[in-house]
Amino acid sequence: MVDKEELRSTALHWIQADGRRVAPRLVEKFGISRQAANSHLRALLEAGLLEAEGKTQGRIYRLVTTHTEMKEYRREGLRDDVPWRELFAPLVATLPANVRDIWQYGMTEMVNNAVEHSEGEHVRVSVEQSALLTAGWVDDDGVGIFRKLERELGLLDPREAFVELAKGKVTTAPANHTGEGIFFTSRAFDMFGIVSEGLMYGHAADVPDFLADRRGARPGTLVVMNLDNDSGRTLRSVFNRFSGGKAYDFSKTFVPIKLAEFEGQKLVSRSQARRLTVGLNRFREVVLDFAGVTEVGQAFADELFRVFAKENPKTLLVAANTTRQVKQMIARARSVSGTAEKHTAEDAEGR
Repeated sequence: MVDKEELRSTALHWIQADGRRVAPRLVEKFGISRQAANSHLRALLEAGLLEAEGKTQGRIYRLVTTHTEMKEYRREGLRDDVPWRELFAPLVATLPANVRDIWQYGMTEMVNNAVEHSEGEHVRVSVEQSALLTAGWVDDDGVGIFRKLERELGLLDPREAFVELAKGKVTTAPANHTGEGIFFTSRAFDMFGIVSEGLMYGHAADVPDFLADRRGARPGTLVVMNLDNDSGRTLRSVFNRFSGGKAYDFSKTFVPIKLAEFEGQKLVSRSQARRLTVGLNRFREVVLDFAGVTEVGQAFADELFRVFAKENPKTLLVAANTTRQVKQMIARARSVSGTAEKHTAEDAEGR
């Protein structure tokens, strides 16, 4: 007996990726007739979860957006839980508890950021949902997150903010905030992105942080969050990946070194390394992910793995995804300081 729910869930996931030849693939996977496969697809169409074009062999299916809503709020005086309660809570009420928890955490954190940091006049919150996915947006008309971090942290370029966001514990208001909201929100969702003035910083499940540079005049900050409706991820699992064994102590972080390369620049100088190490001494373990970085200079490696390591012995630096050249530079720096080679890892979990 074929499990109807499993079959229809499989069809929806296939259609999300590629809506062609769905019926034949169902026939092959579940051992059912072509007539039965078409009957299941018709049921999804009648339920309003799919749309289709074409006939028979050439039919192409697409997921339908079943719900969409947007509301604009005045920023001043806005409570961060109001958009959650008005737009999201009713929509995700039937989803698993872990998914609801992630949405409540992420939405209230991002609205709070817009209210307390954007300096704008309005905050727009939007939501879309299909049978498989919920997407949310928080959009303000303020100063722009990268520009504000550049101004408040004394950065030389707004793109340097990418690295600061990837580290975590970065905030322009340390008296009132820990700087952990964006970091943990970005790790809780399947896809997370921040767009401001044509610059984009993002994180997606199981891939390194990414960036895009399309300079433009768009004001303010747009935050995008996507999460599968049946995600098995929990907030507790996200927090635990970055703890040192104590509940939610946020003692471990992952820094994609590729984010520090601007416009083809190579990482060769001590000043680049010093910029990278700002705030790392707040962590007990830092995984420096060199994925996509083919080589580094001797001075850069020495500043990180000898100078910083010697001055901050309580912070363990772990190098991951290193090329042969990068590994050699790190080994050279550590040989001078006597740091154990065990601090180099070929792969690091929890990114």
